[in-house]
Amino acid sequence: MTEQQETLLLDSNEYLKSGIHIGTKFKNKYMANFIYKTRPDGLSVLNLKEIDRRLRLAVNLLSKYEPKDILVVSRRENGWKGLKKLHQLTGIRVITGRYPPGILTNTNLETFWEPKVIVVCDPWTDKNTVQDAAKKGIPVIGLCDTNNQANDIDLVVPCNNKGKKSVGLVFYVVAREYMKVKGMLRGDEEMAAKMEDFIEE
Repeated sequence: MTEQQETLLLDSNEYLKSGIHIGTKFKNKYMANFIYKTRPDGLSVLNLKEIDRRLRLAVNLLSKYEPKDILVVSRRENGWKGLKKLHQLTGIRVITGRYPPGILTNTNLETFWEPKVIVVCDPWTDKNTVQDAAKKGIPVIGLCDTNNQANDIDLVVPCNNKGKKSVGLVFYVVAREYMKVKGMLRGDEEMAAKMEDFIEE
């Protein structure tokens, strides 16, 4: 087990405690490859190694960009605390709550902005962002549960995107790994925030 532990971004027990692998009773063909099994109560269980692998791919993609070129969006409240902390630590831009129409597509708006990559917490609740990004050809990383459709999502990160703990954990890992790659943390320096700082009460 120790070998596997070393290759994960986070101890598997931390992942499991957050419920990041617990999906919904609904699953679709887009997410079938990420599902490890279905529990007796009908809930799908996501493959932890795949979650970790995809999270690593997401961080690698994000770290090719400067904070000002990244946008992370969460309409649902379970991601707000994590996003605010991510912004505070890295400078990555975030939108919590309602997504302002036209911000990516209407050049006449004062708030118009062209990020180079976008992360959405849920392709369904954040669908307006996904549609605008598709129009503009901006790549989208989506946190996808077992019931999410993955059209117009360039990189799927399978996870429980409904749970406060699991979404907070995702942004904790993203912040920490992004800061390491970008040299915002030196050597073995620890990030100034703990996982709890990313999780809604």
